[in-house]
Amino acid sequence: MPELHPRRVAGIALAAFFALPLGVLGVRAFADAWRAPALIPQDFGLRGMREAFSGIALDAFANSLIVAVVVTTLALALGWPAARVLGERRLRRPGIVFLLLAMPLLVPSYATGQGLTEWFLRLGLADTIPGLVLAHLVLVLPYVIVILLSAFGPRVTVLEEMGRSQGLSPAQRWRWVTLPAVAPTLAAASFLGFLISWSEYGSSLAVGGGRAMLPIVLLPFVRNDPQVAAALSLLFLAPAVAALALSARAARSPL
Repeated sequence: MPELHPRRVAGIALAAFFALPLGVLGVRAFADAWRAPALIPQDFGLRGMREAFSGIALDAFANSLIVAVVVTTLALALGWPAARVLGERRLRRPGIVFLLLAMPLLVPSYATGQGLTEWFLRLGLADTIPGLVLAHLVLVLPYVIVILLSAFGPRVTVLEEMGRSQGLSPAQRWRWVTLPAVAPTLAAASFLGFLISWSEYGSSLAVGGGRAMLPIVLLPFVRNDPQVAAALSLLFLAPAVAALALSARAARSPL
């Protein structure tokens, strides 16, 4: 049997430390009865999973997924040019622009959502998917810009100039030079943007209180029904893990 390197052992131990709570969560989702001080459940069943995969929970899952995907897409589309301008220092006072972008992050998201609700009620956007997308975008966009900001700078500019000197068109430079250069950062920004929108509670409650969103549906069960809460948490976890896997793959294979 090959000898394990201390770093490998430490990595396995660290992974187990973080995986253990998720393992307990999986057991709890199938535990119809788990009374202390027993170390294992007294009775297993599917009640929690039936609740998690039925009715309002599935509607909330669909709403949250749609909003998170649309918000992430819009945040990347808007954040790319903004991060490029800031990263290449084309503005005289980029700090002021960045401060204005980051201001929604200085207060709780529920407070930001309440402020937006005053306008959304007048515009007919309250309790709608477009309203939730706009509310989440206000919070997600600054994070995406901050992450993308680190990707743009002299290095990318030099690479693009080299591509221009070789006769590449703007589209070819973007496809073969810019995108591979910023792919790891773009993947990280995509993952964080999705995760923030996917788990956003405060603005979802303020702006879309009449529309089911998964974080809003999940929270009441945490205290009242741990089995259903655990099952909903597994449902909540699945898209986040998928987004992480896709982001990691995109970072490794930008082309």
